[in-house]
Amino acid sequence: MLMGSVVACAKQPAAEVEDKAEEVAMQLPPQGDTVAVMSDAMGREIKNTVIVPMAYHTDTTRHWPVVYLLHGADGCYSDWPRKANLDSLANRYEVIIVCPDGQDSWYFDSPIDPKMQFETYVGMELVNWIDEHYRTIDSPKGRAITGLSMGGHGALWIGWRHPDTFGQTGSMSGGVNITKFPDRWLIQKMLGKYSANPKRWAAHAVVNLVPTLKAGRQRITIDDGESDFFLEVNNELHAALLKAKIPHDYTIRPGGHSWTYWVNSLDYHLLFFQKGFK
Repeated sequence: MLMGSVVACAKQPAAEVEDKAEEVAMQLPPQGDTVAVMSDAMGREIKNTVIVPMAYHTDTTRHWPVVYLLHGADGCYSDWPRKANLDSLANRYEVIIVCPDGQDSWYFDSPIDPKMQFETYVGMELVNWIDEHYRTIDSPKGRAITGLSMGGHGALWIGWRHPDTFGQTGSMSGGVNITKFPDRWLIQKMLGKYSANPKRWAAHAVVNLVPTLKAGRQRITIDDGESDFFLEVNNELHAALLKAKIPHDYTIRPGGHSWTYWVNSLDYHLLFFQKGFK
């Protein structure tokens, strides 16, 4: 269902950012279209923003790669379109950009809440819907997934668990080991309290997926800011990937947990993905 232009989230987006003044100041005009996609797994519609390059409308025989771009905790599907110039980036890197609404799901399929099945939604239902409604490259070679913070964790979680869907994965400032933060960001609403469910939490931590990866199966890019509170867990993930001999790019750049960092980082991710798509 096409719903028109992107609007602001009803709730305060990306409440975890370090600089509130920056969060308020960075606002762009609406970009792309809002589409509502039915999730059979959750029994409800979920909103998403879809950005297509200008050439999509003129070159009607061409099929396009897709980048799925995930928001952070306390955010929504319109966060990225209001912070980054996705219209320009879609044109420059020749991709369709899809920004799903992940609510505060951490992009898991919650074992305790049937209305929060966002791995299935983003990794399967939404991908299928996009491929049915847009001219996409319908293969892992034409799909990438990345995101910020909670969405960085979610992109690796979904991408690494669905290598037959996503050929490239990325994470910016990702909270890649949730077991280190048992009382933050409503994760316990998805998994139950950590003290009562430590094995469940460990099973849903991205860092613990490394043994399931196969070298060379996916292209991987991960980065974080040198003053980010997630830097330690990202360093741990990097070390685990090195030990497992999983090829990946890992970058630490100046910056913290902020939109200034993520908007800058997005260019690097899209360039990385563009090389893989070619």
